[in-house]
Amino acid sequence: MTYHTPVLFTEVLDGLAIQPDGVYVDCTFGGGGHSKGILEKLSANGKLFAFDQDADAQKNLPDDQRIIFVPQNFRHMQRMLRLHKVTEVDGILADLGVSSHQFDEGDRGFSIRFSGPLDMRMDRRQGATAADIIRNYSEQQLHKLFEQYGEVTNSITLAKHIVQSRKHLQSATIEQFKALISPVVKGNPNKYLAQVFQALRIEVNDEMGALKEMLQQVPAVLKTGGRVAIITFHSIEDRVVKNFFRQGSFDETPVNPFLSEQKEEVLKIITKKPITAGEEELKMNTRSRSA
Repeated sequence: MTYHTPVLFTEVLDGLAIQPDGVYVDCTFGGGGHSKGILEKLSANGKLFAFDQDADAQKNLPDDQRIIFVPQNFRHMQRMLRLHKVTEVDGILADLGVSSHQFDEGDRGFSIRFSGPLDMRMDRRQGATAADIIRNYSEQQLHKLFEQYGEVTNSITLAKHIVQSRKHLQSATIEQFKALISPVVKGNPNKYLAQVFQALRIEVNDEMGALKEMLQQVPAVLKTGGRVAIITFHSIEDRVVKNFFRQGSFDETPVNPFLSEQKEEVLKIITKKPITAGEEELKMNTRSRSA
């Protein structure tokens, strides 16, 4: 079984400019593809901290003394590093979103292709599932999450329809949920459902909250001259990362032409344009298309 083909593999490793004796963090270990590449560039003195909240990821750990696995969400990066007496690192990598493995496991509820439970939790130790959100959120909350995290065109109509019809949702499976919302699906059904599922997944796992918390820790954790590589898969993540790297905050701040404020640059953007997958990779791995 292929667990997950690491996207932008060469580009990420080049971007991290790995120091052989350095200390690195892979925030999203997953199938361990990127971690393997980092380990190959580290000397015997190098160290790699691999974070993953999904218990399945632990099965992919190599037998290597230099890797320390942390079974936690990367939002706890700084605290977990301190527990290991590490205050600064040479590089941080985060490959956001869902791994191919999670998409391909029907019982995890991430994919519209299967008829599994409507779950979507990356960390099965945590609370609410996607089904709980569908059953319990108010119309206003549902509208907001579909609009913000899925950019769903008719999010108001969708939220209203869910609230009016959800009492008929007996046991919440993917198929039942798709049938429930089918009367309000607009445009290309696959694209529409993908946006709805993305919104639910982001909410279930508090992906934006975790991403923001991790980014805020970067300036303190990264050594001067250290590198960060973040792989995003949709415009919502992308905006959050770009704004933080540019101005150290998450809001779009309008530029005032009458003020010449000199903001202190904490992080320096090395690649002016986002790096995307090349022709070869696109042919080999279709999921690299949006990376």
